[in-house]
Amino acid sequence: MLRVEVSRGDLVESVHQVAACALSARGDLLFASGEIDEPVYLRSSAKPFIAATAIEAGVRERFGLSMEEIAVMSASHSGEAFHVEAVRSILQKSGFGESDLQCGPQIPYSDAAAHELERAGTPASAVYNNCSGKHAGILALCRVMGVDPAGYLDAHHPVQQRILAFCARLSDDDPAHWPLGVDGCGIPVYATSLRRAALAFARLATLEGLPDRDAQALLVVRDAMVSHPEFVAGTGELDTALMAAAGGAIACKAGAEGVHGVASMPGQFGYVSKVLDGTSRARGPSTIAALRALGALSEAQATKLDSFERPIVYNRAHRAVGQIRPTHVAVETASTS
Repeated sequence: MLRVEVSRGDLVESVHQVAACALSARGDLLFASGEIDEPVYLRSSAKPFIAATAIEAGVRERFGLSMEEIAVMSASHSGEAFHVEAVRSILQKSGFGESDLQCGPQIPYSDAAAHELERAGTPASAVYNNCSGKHAGILALCRVMGVDPAGYLDAHHPVQQRILAFCARLSDDDPAHWPLGVDGCGIPVYATSLRRAALAFARLATLEGLPDRDAQALLVVRDAMVSHPEFVAGTGELDTALMAAAGGAIACKAGAEGVHGVASMPGQFGYVSKVLDGTSRARGPSTIAALRALGALSEAQATKLDSFERPIVYNRAHRAVGQIRPTHVAVETASTS
């Protein structure tokens, strides 16, 4: 199984196991680690598909959304000023206000943004929530669908039913049989297998096997993500750095509890992983190691990501005392699903 080791001095102090799957859009299994057919909540890794649901419905044309605004609809953003400005713009264009966001307030992930709010004496409101772009996009979708936005968090609300149906089409799933939970921001979160989730990301990479409207919506979202990766995560964050280093060849989205989804356009595959203990620190090392093994990252590209593949462990005095590193990854699977 794919593993990430945490060393301190000469001793391996902790080990994280990672289940992962890489699949082509035709269903060819390119890589597997651990159990790939048990349901896993995709959490925020599903955000590109939620954004694409809104794009397929026509929110871009109806409200004149920019590519930056579409990227932030797919984001777990850091609450930096440009993120907040983009979310507010979506709300304004679609006729909503910040009070309509039901994601709850959150202190920005970005330390600089959080300190700026503190210095200004401004409380962190819902617009600073890392999911506020997604919620703004869902509200815009409500407007296009002509449905009451009240209760848009409910799984039975028409907007959520449309989102679940779109996501199911991407992974050849039946949403009626999905385990549903409630995400950290309040919306329904679905669970599917890593194999089916990898198929969805393979389709994000290739646009194959889908109705034309779905494929075109995914293309718009994918282009927004890779052209404005800073809007998908933020300064110094894994997804932003990975997409920037790949130069448009990869679209990726992290999710809570150690989930990560990647679409490799040149490789024409999707990769989805889950750190079994939910620890986010193993996400970057395992993903970058797997992508290197799958040929989705060149050595030059991977070198730019060394701080994410092999992060240094520091003590309180900021002295290097250890390292987080992936174990060797061998790609041996070549069977079909």
